[in-house]
Order: sequence, then C-alpha cells, then structure tokens
Amino acid sequence: MSTGSLPMPWVGALKAVGSQLIVAHHLSAYGPLSDAMHGAVPHLAGFFYDYARMAVQVFLVAGGFLAARALSRDGGPLRESPWPLLARRYLRLAIPYLAAIGLAVACAAIAGRFLDDSSIPEDATFPQLLAHVLLLQDLLDFPSLSAGLWYVAIDFQLFALLLLLLRLARSPAAAWSLVLAMTAASLFFFNRDDRWDEWAPYFFGSYGLGAAAWWISGTRHRAALLAILAASVAIAMTLDFRWRIVVALAVALVLGGAGRDGTVARRLGARPVAFLGRVSFSVFLVHFPICLLANALYVGARLEHPAAALSIVAAAWLASIGVGAGFHHLFESPDAIRRFTDAAGFLYRRLVGARLLRL
Repeated sequence: MSTGSLPMPWVGALKAVGSQLIVAHHLSAYGPLSDAMHGAVPHLAGFFYDYARMAVQVFLVAGGFLAARALSRDGGPLRESPWPLLARRYLRLAIPYLAAIGLAVACAAIAGRFLDDSSIPEDATFPQLLAHVLLLQDLLDFPSLSAGLWYVAIDFQLFALLLLLLRLARSPAAAWSLVLAMTAASLFFFNRDDRWDEWAPYFFGSYGLGAAAWWISGTRHRAALLAILAASVAIAMTLDFRWRIVVALAVALVLGGAGRDGTVARRLGARPVAFLGRVSFSVFLVHFPICLLANALYVGARLEHPAAALSIVAAAWLASIGVGAGFHHLFESPDAIRRFTDAAGFLYRRLVGARLLRL
C-alpha cells in the first residue's frame, strides 16, 4: 500500500493542533508572561493552562498508530531482530532531541541574564547531560533541561515496549492479545498510579489505543471494533475517570475510523495544516526555549502594558513555528537524519580504519 493512500493527513492535522495547544499551555504556565496573560485574558489563559496540556495525548496515540504501521502493518508478530529497529528509532529521535537540548541550554543562559525565574533550568552538569543523551534523566532524577524532553524519553520506552510485545508474539492473534492486554493493564492499573509516570506502562494505554486504531483501520468491521474499544475504555473510566484518556480515545476513534483508503483524509490536505503537522515535533522541541527568550524580552524591556505582553506572546508563538520549521529542515527531516547518519558513519569508518591500520 502506497503512502499516499494512507490516512496520514489525519495524523498530521491532529499533531498540528496538538503542538499548537502545547505551545499555548507553556506560554500560559511559565514566567512573567504567563502572569500577564492570566491578567489580560483570564478565561483563555485559564483554559490553556488547565486543558491544553492534554494535547500530549495526541502525540501518544499518533505515536502508537505510526509505530504499529511501521512494525506490524497487518497486526502480525515481529519476525526480524528488534535491535536495528531500536537503534534507528533512537537516531530518529536523538538527532533533533540533542540539537534541541543545545538550543535549550543556550537560550536558558541568555534568558538567565535578564530573568530570575524557576522556569529557567540551572547550568547543566556533565552527568545531567549524559543522562539526557541516554534518555534516562527522569529515571535518574535529574532536572530536565527543557520542558517536553520527558516525552522523547517516554516515546522511546513505548516504542521499545511495543517492539518487545510484538517480538514475543508467535501469531497475529497473540500480537493483538499482548498489545491489548498491556493497553488494558495501563488503563486499569498503571495509568491510575502517578508513581509510574516516568515509565512506559503508565502511558501505554494511549499508545496502545493508537496501535489498535491502526490495525482496526484496515478491517471491514471498523465500526464494531471501535465500539468494543470505546466500551472497554468506558469501563476503565468507571473505575477512575480521566479526561486525558477521554482525549486519547477520541483521537484513536478518529484515526481508526478514517480507514486506509484516504477518502476522508484527503479533505485535510490543506497546505497550512499539512505544514504544521509536518513540523509539529520540531515545534514541540524548540518552543520552550523560545518562550524563555520571550519572557526575558518582556522583563528586560520593562513592557508592563497588557497589550505589549500579549504582543510578545503572539510573537513567541509565531517564532516557535518559524524556528520549528527551520529546525525540522536542519535536524528532523529524513534528509537531515540521513546527512547526520552518513557523517557519523564516515567518521566511524575513518577512526576505526585508522586504528586498524596502526595495529
């Protein structure tokens, strides 16, 4: 099945909306600009602060949807070795992620000259940087160098867990059963206990719903299977109602109900939506450092009028999109990933080759 016939516009549209809501949430949550927003537009800022954070569920569900598409297109077990797949996933995440860390450290240093606020990370230490490189910062209790970096670590854990489940399966029925069992365990147990919120099982309920949505989207009984999926989630909600899981279910139902023929999805092919969806991950990575600089500008320039504060908020929002687009081109796009991996391979061959010659 060609890529063009798949419902990727649905994924792009949802991620476009999700990334913009995350930017809005952080602008309403950190620094003096957030205080100014709540004073100038209290209801809107309150909505962004209270509810926009749940947009991360869009990325979790979409991540499971795309991972299932890549690893088990027809719902079958994984036959190939998982290690190369895991290494490729790490590179796919790590190249833009590490670049984002560099940007975050630089912007924090600049903002710290003008702004004394708890949202500015302290100077990074080598163990802290190493923990970030290994995606272990939260598990090792190191402070994050930027908001949102936790998601990258969790995404890698979730991908690894899905790999493991599909590798353990010996038949399509077993693959479905293991993934859905882990999804249920998350919804009924892990996701109800915040002590697990640094581990993949806590988030696998949303990720697993995305994987199930991919498999269901290719069946002839989509409506019935999606109804069963929704009923199962509703049972979990009777034990512990969580709006974030309601959002995850809604996203899964949209993706699963879209099907794979692209008939409905083509309606979402507008260029602005497609563009925002394409750069959504980069916007997610870079927007917080931009927010820090915007707060520093607001304080340094002593702009106390509400209209000035809202103008800087709008500028920070647009700058996050613009910088995210450039960041996508330089560090996240397939061509960028290929350039970095080719360069790393060249250096590795030169260094190893030179060492072998000396031996």
